[in-house]
Amino acid sequence: MSAREWNLADEEATMALGRRLAQEVPAGMVAYLHGDLGAGKTTFARAFLRALGVGERVKSPTYSLVEGYDIGERRAFHLDLYRIADPGELEWLGLDSLAEPGAIVLVEWPERGIGALPSADLELSFRHEGQGRAVLIEARSPAGQRILRSLGA
Repeated sequence: MSAREWNLADEEATMALGRRLAQEVPAGMVAYLHGDLGAGKTTFARAFLRALGVGERVKSPTYSLVEGYDIGERRAFHLDLYRIADPGELEWLGLDSLAEPGAIVLVEWPERGIGALPSADLELSFRHEGQGRAVLIEARSPAGQRILRSLGA
């Protein structure tokens, strides 16, 4: 699969990439967001969800683990699995709705939910880079390939 890297000079650049990706998303998508604490995952997710049309406050799901949003006829979900010690803990969250046709799913710390999550279309790996950040976006499905190609245009 293909990949592309972006340098993100500041928080605004991270938000701009989130808004840009939201414009390219088809009916549904699953994206895994990797990176250390403070690398930009939540900033990106908030900008992405706002650009999709989430009108309410976009909260970090650090304590609730999952936040769901209605976006017209679609649903969007933002998960933060930082506090999960074992993927089996996710059973009680009722994650079946993540597989709804057209659902848009962003998962922070996806490695903590292996086996309990839908497969990713895109994997975004955020990292500190000097004073800013960088992100490597990798396509993991045909839909992810199309999104990545559109982002590169």
